[in-house]
Amino acid sequence: MAGAKKNFKATKKFEKKHLKGVLDQRKTGAKFKQRQQVKDKKQAKRSKDAEFYKGSEDGENAPKPIGPKKTANVNDMSVDDFFGGGFEFIEKSPSTKKGSKKLGKRKRDEPEEDGGASDEGSDLDMSGDEVPIASASEDSGDEDADDVGMSKEAMDALAKDDPEFYNFLKENDPEALDFDDADLAEIDELSASEEDDQPKKKRKKDKKQSKTAEVEEEVTADNELTQAMVARWKAAMSERQSLKAARHVVLAFRSAAHLNEDDEDGNSRQPYKISDPEVFHDILLVALKQIPDVLQHHVPVKESASGRVHVPTDSKKFKVLSNLLKSYVSAIIHLLGTLSDDATLKLTLSAITPVVPYLLSFRKLLKNLIKTVVGFWSQSASSDTTRITAFLVLRRLVVVGDKGIREAVLKATYQGLIAGVRVTNVNTVQGINLMKNSAAELWGFDQDIGYTTAFSFIRQLAIHLRNSIVHNQNESYKTIYNWQYVHSLDFWSCVLAEHCSPLKEAESGKESQLKLLIYPLVQVTLGAMRLIPTATYFPLRFHMIRSLLRISRSTGTYIPLASALLEVLNSAEMRKSPKQSTIKPLDFHTAYKAPKSYLKTRVYQDGVGEQVVELFTEYFVLWSTNIAFPEFALPVVIMVKRWLKQSRKKIGGNNNNKVRAGLVLLVQKLEANAKFIEGKRAKVDFAPKDRAQVDAFLKDFEWEKTPVGAYVVAQRKAGAEKAKMLEQARKEDERKRKEEEKEALEENAKESDSDEEMEEFDDEDEDEDENSEDDDDEE
Repeated sequence: MAGAKKNFKATKKFEKKHLKGVLDQRKTGAKFKQRQQVKDKKQAKRSKDAEFYKGSEDGENAPKPIGPKKTANVNDMSVDDFFGGGFEFIEKSPSTKKGSKKLGKRKRDEPEEDGGASDEGSDLDMSGDEVPIASASEDSGDEDADDVGMSKEAMDALAKDDPEFYNFLKENDPEALDFDDADLAEIDELSASEEDDQPKKKRKKDKKQSKTAEVEEEVTADNELTQAMVARWKAAMSERQSLKAARHVVLAFRSAAHLNEDDEDGNSRQPYKISDPEVFHDILLVALKQIPDVLQHHVPVKESASGRVHVPTDSKKFKVLSNLLKSYVSAIIHLLGTLSDDATLKLTLSAITPVVPYLLSFRKLLKNLIKTVVGFWSQSASSDTTRITAFLVLRRLVVVGDKGIREAVLKATYQGLIAGVRVTNVNTVQGINLMKNSAAELWGFDQDIGYTTAFSFIRQLAIHLRNSIVHNQNESYKTIYNWQYVHSLDFWSCVLAEHCSPLKEAESGKESQLKLLIYPLVQVTLGAMRLIPTATYFPLRFHMIRSLLRISRSTGTYIPLASALLEVLNSAEMRKSPKQSTIKPLDFHTAYKAPKSYLKTRVYQDGVGEQVVELFTEYFVLWSTNIAFPEFALPVVIMVKRWLKQSRKKIGGNNNNKVRAGLVLLVQKLEANAKFIEGKRAKVDFAPKDRAQVDAFLKDFEWEKTPVGAYVVAQRKAGAEKAKMLEQARKEDERKRKEEEKEALEENAKESDSDEEMEEFDDEDEDEDENSEDDDDEE
């Protein structure tokens, strides 16, 4: 072995010094041969040698050993002597122990009997590994071994170190540089084996079609993709579920995804060229719609009633189709980064959903896919249809994935949500609400993973709040008072309201694990809203109160919120009379901070008063049928009456009649509802200690029929109409603004045209003046 290794090193050294010239002299013989052709030649040579040496007794005609002598100096040999003797081939040991290293590298692990086709490649291994080289005349040990392939990294290094040899390979055998095609070449062998299983008549028909296809493909020698080729592949996939056609479609689809992308030399390395937009459109449709059907036909996915899927990853077909699948999904990911049309984005994202079960074993590819899909789901520029389609892909991943995939999807979704709510305005608030409501559903599929992820993220919010309180600096509050923090708290309130409601728990038959997170989330929210209790951040306080009202409404949890609203009412902003102002009313739904120009103005005070009355009624309507409502509402009624009494003062009082009228109506409704409950509970015959009877009091009574409930229904209806009118007015203003911009552009274009005409007119006048001067000179 030592001598063989020494000769092998000398062989590698000789190849490095002298082989380049040999390859230039033998261009015609440097093309790679198929494995089956090599086997046929070997078989013919073995039979010929057997006849030649038959009958030889003295051994004079015995074959000489192949390869140079161990004592020969390779550097002193000529090129013809070197290649004439062949190469020494080191055979594998017949009995290999487990864990022993094998000579050579295999590009794939599938043996030949499993349908794995060997890669086409030269006898050189450019990766620099010590791999023995076998000549074509070898007859021992290579029938069950795969050809040694070359890695893409090695060829990239070759292009830098030896560009002449790289260009030679590129001119004579470009397939050697197309590694994805080599990986997908196994599909041809699998497709051929499937054709053998077909009936005889159908096989003949398919052979005729394949021959005509080859003739047609010879016409397009420049690899130009045509509609006829796409139509032929489409028919083969729809009629016979042809894997060979699917391979061509995937290669063409990859070329379409990387359209107009060239390498450093300015040459495209894609297998097909696409210059017709209709061909581009056709190949996209065929690939996105039919490749998932072909995969489902050959490797069917079995799904149980609980949502678990089973993919036969150990089967021969899946191992062969895995390269095709990875190339297909990688092309989709790359294509998504180049698309902007909503219809095409929806179609491309929809094609991912059926192939999700096949991707569960490809973690690296799945990570890139999740990141890409979350990006489209969280982009403010994306339309609602695109966001919904992207969310369906994420939902499918959570349904069919294991715990690791689910955790990765939940974390990526939350991070995408936080990144997408950075800018909140009238145009983006609808998309943000869609994101929060859709993402909240994902935390209910696996509540073990949902609890751990939600707990860690809520804990992060609590840590930010604690750091802001402890490090009481000038800018520390900004980590809390921003849209991302506000929307984070609101999102977790959506999650808990979605999965901790009594209806959801009744459907699942057990208490939700997420219910344990209600208390920490409420504490963090209450602490955040009281961090800076100034009038500037009243809109933020109202946002957080609405989040807590959602939790209380859905879960039946009592959260004391009356004190937070009374603090607003007793602030200096609401006690003093406001200043007159003509500014536009503040939209509290799209603002968490009031500008300084709004403070102490009647417009801002009117808006704050409306919000206080609305939130008070929404808070009390939750307990409008409770047996303890009179005692529950009494402190608020007393405090509001006291505020109204103080506002009547001529000096230091608030003479804002609009705010006072709203609070007076609130007190009336609360007192009316208290009398209603007192009348109902006067008829009961149980004591307060009977908890079952207390909880059952007016349980089936509709809250809309109570005095406070009827007022809230009317208030919500009026608010919806007002919001509709504001939306219409906003759209009208947007339309007028666009028309004005269009008119301004047209006027600028007309002015530029008129300026050009004036310049031409001035030029003509100058020419006429010159001509008249010339005439005068002649006279």
